[in-house]
Amino acid sequence: MEQKNYSVGLDIGTTKIVAIIGRENEYGKIEVLGIGRSRSLGVHRGVVNNITQTIQSIQQAVDQAVENSGIEIDSVTVGIAGQHIRSLQHSDYITRPNPEEVIGEEDLEKLCNQVYKLVMLPGEEIIHVLPQEHKVDGQAEIKQPIGMYGGRLEANFHVVVGQVSSIKNIGRCIKSAGLDLDNITLEPLASANAVLSQEEKEAGVALIDIGGGTTDLAIFKDGIIRHTAVIPFGGNVITEDIKEGCSIIEKQAELLKLKFGSAWPGENKDNEIVSIPGLRGREPKEISLKNLSKIIHARVVEIIEQVYLEIKNYGHEDQKKKLIAGIVLTGGGSQLKHLKQLVEYITGMDTRIGYPNEHLAGDSDQEIASPTYATAVGLLMNSVENKHRNEKRKEMESAEASDEDFVLENVADSESQAEAMGRERKSVLDRWADRLKEFLDNAE
Repeated sequence: MEQKNYSVGLDIGTTKIVAIIGRENEYGKIEVLGIGRSRSLGVHRGVVNNITQTIQSIQQAVDQAVENSGIEIDSVTVGIAGQHIRSLQHSDYITRPNPEEVIGEEDLEKLCNQVYKLVMLPGEEIIHVLPQEHKVDGQAEIKQPIGMYGGRLEANFHVVVGQVSSIKNIGRCIKSAGLDLDNITLEPLASANAVLSQEEKEAGVALIDIGGGTTDLAIFKDGIIRHTAVIPFGGNVITEDIKEGCSIIEKQAELLKLKFGSAWPGENKDNEIVSIPGLRGREPKEISLKNLSKIIHARVVEIIEQVYLEIKNYGHEDQKKKLIAGIVLTGGGSQLKHLKQLVEYITGMDTRIGYPNEHLAGDSDQEIASPTYATAVGLLMNSVENKHRNEKRKEMESAEASDEDFVLENVADSESQAEAMGRERKSVLDRWADRLKEFLDNAE
């Protein structure tokens, strides 16, 4: 297999690190070639706090993926999250030197690059500049200005900002694990790519990705990203509460949450009890499932209310900004029993669980289609997309280079033609007026 045929997504989470190798098949679906997973030891609430342990976990996950696929990995697309992430709205414009030429890809790039030069707070760096609506010569609400005429090109941008040190630490871990960093992507955007449909993004939807250390939010409306936020609570806080509330060790608390946990305490009867083996020669411990559900319920309500506050801050209650498609839950924490019903109860919005299976090839492993792998699949899709973009750019550059060669070869011809035409350059409108005049003369 050719090396350039595949892409790699690396999800550095608080509880797990996932490396996923794949490529696009002929139907435009993602074919997963190999997956590696390891326990994440050096990450706390989405931020690297132990470089050595994180490097080891990355190497473990990558080695497993390489073993499964038989492909050597050299570069990866990585996700970034953590409570240091914030987003802001910004408007900017450029004045084009020649309004007679149509707006092209390079004009949009120039405008985006201008936003990247914004002065941020000390220690912060821009991760993403995401264009929303464009304006051309004052004409508003243009989604795609390419191919239009205009002198002044404006746009509203959703700018995602993160801490320089956190971004550098991730880069350092990747490099030390013997890999190159292809691209860095905000994790809620990657998850959104994997589980949301275009119709949902158009209608208005809030994606809630409940991970181990953080809960990520991405809001879309009219097909455009409108709001992003990272809330510093996730599944680990629930486990911690169970550990404290039931006086048991973390491993047992995690197993209890996964096997018997429910976000709705009314469901369990008072006499439902689970017995947990005691520590080294001690008596087994009996835990009431009703109490367990109450502990989980209290923390989950807090997380959902924080997310709902962000949805309200975006302006969901305003008729124009209403999220018609409601909420999509994904990530490992979304698999908690009765969570969907609780979210619907608190927010009053339609809710579904998001699986990344829509973009995966039919023969993909069932495990990969779980919400737990939504971010990893999204990062892989992002990597595939970037590869296509780079290939397109190279093709355009080589086409331009060959055009230049052609121009140089025919420069003598051009000069003689220019002399014959009296070196007269006419604008589009002049040429059109001449044709019209000729047509009218012939008509007479």
